[in-house]
Amino acid sequence: MARARAGDEHAFRRLVEAHARPLFQLCFRITRDAALAEDAVQEAFYKAWRGLAGYDGRAAFSTWLHRIAVNAALEQLRRDARHRQDGPPAHTDDEDGADFLATLPDDAPDPEARASGVQIGLRIDRQMQRLSPSERAAFVLRHWEGEPLERIAETLGMNTGQCKQAIFRAVRKLRDALETLR
Repeated sequence: MARARAGDEHAFRRLVEAHARPLFQLCFRITRDAALAEDAVQEAFYKAWRGLAGYDGRAAFSTWLHRIAVNAALEQLRRDARHRQDGPPAHTDDEDGADFLATLPDDAPDPEARASGVQIGLRIDRQMQRLSPSERAAFVLRHWEGEPLERIAETLGMNTGQCKQAIFRAVRKLRDALETLR
């Protein structure tokens, strides 16, 4: 880190290599679009490189970079109107399994259960697209990344109460979308 802050591009490249994959997965979960996630990650690393001198070390580098990436993903959503479409998101053949739902094991081998699982996955994808960017980011950070409320609130520029409300609204909307499948 010290060498990267001193301008050593090779040291910064090692930081990029160490953090690129988890940042892409985080940004993908927020944007639900591989191209937007890739752009967000590139923007995050660019901003991190330009802002290394301002990094004060109070938080871990990964936490600092995480916050930059979340903000970059939210900015990509604001720039791109595709997140408002009702259709399912474009799925990628990403070897990392960036789509969380696609990585879940299928306990029921019969075709009817598989079709039902696909229907649930598509419904969740559609509802995730309908969440506001702050609801989606808060939900992803809490339930997929396991971040504490205080860190999510800080990352999203909210107070803890607003953060809890965003997560609650997202959970309620997802639950309502799945209720009709019972």
